[in-house]
Amino acid sequence: MLKFLLSRLLSAALVILGVVSMVFLLIHLIPGDPVDTILGEGAGGADRAALRHALGLDLPLGQQYVRYLAGIAHLDLGRSLSSGEPVAALLRERLPATLELAALALLIAVAVAAPLGIMAALKQGTLWDRGSIALALFGVSMPSFWLGPVLILLFAVWLGWLPVSGREEPGAIILPALTLGFGMAAILARMLRVSILEVLGQDYVRTARAKGLPAARVIGLHVLRNALLPVLTVFGLQLGTLLGGAVITEAVFSWPGLGSLVVEAIQGRDYPVVQGGVLLIAVGYVLANTLTDLAAGLLDPRVRRALQT
Repeated sequence: MLKFLLSRLLSAALVILGVVSMVFLLIHLIPGDPVDTILGEGAGGADRAALRHALGLDLPLGQQYVRYLAGIAHLDLGRSLSSGEPVAALLRERLPATLELAALALLIAVAVAAPLGIMAALKQGTLWDRGSIALALFGVSMPSFWLGPVLILLFAVWLGWLPVSGREEPGAIILPALTLGFGMAAILARMLRVSILEVLGQDYVRTARAKGLPAARVIGLHVLRNALLPVLTVFGLQLGTLLGGAVITEAVFSWPGLGSLVVEAIQGRDYPVVQGGVLLIAVGYVLANTLTDLAAGLLDPRVRRALQT
């Protein structure tokens, strides 16, 4: 397990380095100049040159990249080009809102997916099963940038039950959490249904039923325990995408989290903030997948033995 953990940490570091490098190059290829954003297009050449030198933008691209990696090695993400504040401070300020939104979305997804997937598997071929399939397809097919405005129109504009945007009013988190969690719930419900149906056909389940064990014991002890491993893998992947998916959802609902900060930084050509935000999202994604692999090894002895070889 130690060997596997070290290999996973090494691969995670390589993935994060690749993401950071790609974002660094792509953000510098985007048309536009942060100096124009800060000073305006009518600024004089001397002022533009002085600001460019102060921000280090006059250095060759390779030298800027090396300086950025050196800063990351010292846990220094640089300073915002627009506000001058440390990027780490901006991320710390916005991260709690994103974690709050992701936690509620995750809770909604599990609360919807677990009973829906279990009942669809136990009542295969019934109206309940067909309805869950239709709902899952509907949830997977709807992008958050479409579902969000629809929920705003329905619950905020027409019914007036919930706030349209922001974080200040009570209940403001409900609509963005529903938008973020609905697609995840659909994927988990379908995966849970397929996994349970596969386990229900195994010999040990038929043997447990032949022994006269109560149905609840068979389902809880034998079926769900063995059906959770593939669902856990998908759950880990979806958990990592919550931070990335929150970028669009936060922009739609003006939620003051990490995603909206990254969008604002992209619009303002604020390179350090974009790079810091993407780095944090990448770390969260890789960490979620690593923890999922470790949890799979703890749940399934076969996986644990494979990881130790």
